[in-house]
Amino acid sequence: MARKVSLILSHWYHLFENLQESSQRFYSLLEEAIDKRQVEKLDLSRVDYREGGIFSDKREYFRVRRHEHIFDVCAAPFGNGYFVSWWLGESMGPFWTMLLKIPLIGGMLVRMFRPTTYYRHDSALMFQQSVHHSVLEVVDQITKGVGIRALSESEKKPILSSFFKQ
Repeated sequence: MARKVSLILSHWYHLFENLQESSQRFYSLLEEAIDKRQVEKLDLSRVDYREGGIFSDKREYFRVRRHEHIFDVCAAPFGNGYFVSWWLGESMGPFWTMLLKIPLIGGMLVRMFRPTTYYRHDSALMFQQSVHHSVLEVVDQITKGVGIRALSESEKKPILSSFFKQ
């Protein structure tokens, strides 16, 4: 059973107009790009998320997990284009997840008993940067091959949640 993401730390997305690509090929290239970075203790897998409610279709994501950090990447056709997105989250386990759901005081209790540390921030950011660079490497490889312009620096930047803005 795939671990659930309890807290979203950051995400990134981009739609590439007039690009058609196989999700499976993208994921294979991504696995190669991640492997060559030699980050220790990574677990690579595929997970399915429902697009909506219980009877909706499922979409496959490429998952990279390191300790409590979970990085889910989706690459799929969208209209006449192709989109790539990723979500970096943290799996805190059932106890901490339940505690977070307590109105008004849940977040305070989690911060008190599971404090944010420089190490936790640094680990999450280095993990994010490593996988994000792998995603961008694959994006560059695919788009250059078909003549689509490279992403600008602003298009490459991840969106950090308020967790990192504290």
